[in-house]
Amino acid sequence: MTQDNASAETPVIELRNIHKSYGNLEVIKGVNLTAHKGDVIALIGSSGSGKSTLLRCVNLLETAQQGDIIIGGEPVSWTRDSADRQPKDKDQVRRFRTDLSMVFQQFNLWSHLNILQNVVEAPVTVLGREKADAEKLGRALLDKVGIGDKADMYPSQLSGGQQQRAAIARALAMEPSAMLFDEPTSALDPETEAEVVAVIRALAAEGRTMLLVTHDMKMARDVANHVIFLHQGVIEEQGTPDEVFNNTKSTRLQQFLSSTH
Repeated sequence: MTQDNASAETPVIELRNIHKSYGNLEVIKGVNLTAHKGDVIALIGSSGSGKSTLLRCVNLLETAQQGDIIIGGEPVSWTRDSADRQPKDKDQVRRFRTDLSMVFQQFNLWSHLNILQNVVEAPVTVLGREKADAEKLGRALLDKVGIGDKADMYPSQLSGGQQQRAAIARALAMEPSAMLFDEPTSALDPETEAEVVAVIRALAAEGRTMLLVTHDMKMARDVANHVIFLHQGVIEEQGTPDEVFNNTKSTRLQQFLSSTH
């Protein structure tokens, strides 16, 4: 999928034959995905295609009823092999969620904490970092995403784009193996969207491993090295950005791309 030697490495994230249903509605129908270190995989598709659900299955916010989820070579252990299975090991779930930092559409910052406190809370309470060290890292990360001067402000005092950049800094503070972005710019106006896209592009340039659910085709084209088009719960087409956007094979993908212009 990426570098020639990637196949020799243990994938950061591997999904095998993932199925997910809500009652009688099957929203994910046998999806496979492999992300090696440094891969930036964009998941695109119309609303209801299953892309956000798939992302939530990766860090076990949703439970896939069938298939294997393997993080850093370690498979999720399940209570049973049946439709009502659940993750068996709570410590494993906690480790995986710590190692896969998720950035949500609606920021999910704690309103009663200032921005620096939002960034350092999890490293201190979950990772056991010294507060002074966590604050030093937190300030460096806020500088990195361009809001170092907002450290003492509260979420309500920031624009949507600034809040999302704070959420990205908070995710980075956990020093994750991979970052999961669920429509990180869809709640933003065009100006603040550009600020967030610039941060995500810079993270991609650093070689960070990312899964990115997005409605922004330009970001998918510019940032990702692999694009997956989901349609009705299956991978309809995938490939490099050039293959997906410039040499489209699927009629459904052609229709989707024409509707996004």
